[in-house]
Amino acid sequence: MIEVPLLDLAGPARARGLGHGHALAGRLRGFLGDSLARLGYLTDRPVDLGSAHAVIAAHRDAVVAALPDLADEVDGLGLGARISRDEAWLLQLRREILGYSRVTAGDCTGYATARGAPVLAQTIDLNGNLDDQIAVLAVSGPRHRSVLVSFAGLLGYLGVNDAGVAVGLNLVLGGTWGRGIPVYLAIRHLLDTAESVEHAVAILNDLTLSSSRAFLLCDADRTVCVETLGAERRVLEGEELFHTNHFLHPDFEARDEMNVFARNSSRRRLESVRAIGIPDADDIAGHHRVLSTAPICVPDNGDIRRERTVAAVILRPDLRELRLWPGDPSAANEHVFSIS
Repeated sequence: MIEVPLLDLAGPARARGLGHGHALAGRLRGFLGDSLARLGYLTDRPVDLGSAHAVIAAHRDAVVAALPDLADEVDGLGLGARISRDEAWLLQLRREILGYSRVTAGDCTGYATARGAPVLAQTIDLNGNLDDQIAVLAVSGPRHRSVLVSFAGLLGYLGVNDAGVAVGLNLVLGGTWGRGIPVYLAIRHLLDTAESVEHAVAILNDLTLSSSRAFLLCDADRTVCVETLGAERRVLEGEELFHTNHFLHPDFEARDEMNVFARNSSRRRLESVRAIGIPDADDIAGHHRVLSTAPICVPDNGDIRRERTVAAVILRPDLRELRLWPGDPSAANEHVFSIS
């Protein structure tokens, strides 16, 4: 059984970070000591804190300039966990330090709808065997409260806020990755500040992101997917939306960098989830079946470098609720978290 700590983070930014770091100090120090947050297992390039310093500093400067509240929270995380400032920032930047690989077995299958009661659900597919690093954060941010999934000290990954905005994501590959706001901190900023899907789209348009992603956004009235490619944004909208790991907007399709085998896997998952369809929001068993079904659920093949499903979630914007199955969702216990 996978332990999922729930951390209540409130107060000023530095205090939120201190509480997060203190609560997970032993776990985070152990993770950093495991081949530098397992990065050494995932690349053939030598990776150490010294060689990563320039990348860390560039992204940190971008966050300090654009999102100073979250930058202060990351620094507080380092103090609370008794790790260096660079180590605290490395935990936010593992994907940027790795860069993107065109070889991927999976990296999330998601869907959302505002039809009837709104719901957003997805698998979380990651390499690095990160299911032992899951935590749930109940955050009282500067504007909104939120409940969100985190991995290994990340300030955010996906979740829902008390304004009734749910945010999910998928990896897409394209453009040039570089200095900017890490995607997971961007999602945390959305949950801290967004009043609606429309507001969230406007916020994303104003952020300089470090890498390409597709953001699924859902509230009681609207469902959109924002695909990002460098400084460009494209919005997909519909009553029901499905997304895996290749660009769907016609403007971006020809610039997709995922290799053909990974793209075929992504298309199979997209076709599978579209064929099944989106269960009613209250049909928890139906959503669980979808998220546990191959090829939507990507199995563990024993290779730490290969993405696999390490969790599945259902977000209910209207209920301000997050349901989580950590690890392989077909064999996991359900955890339910809500914004009180």
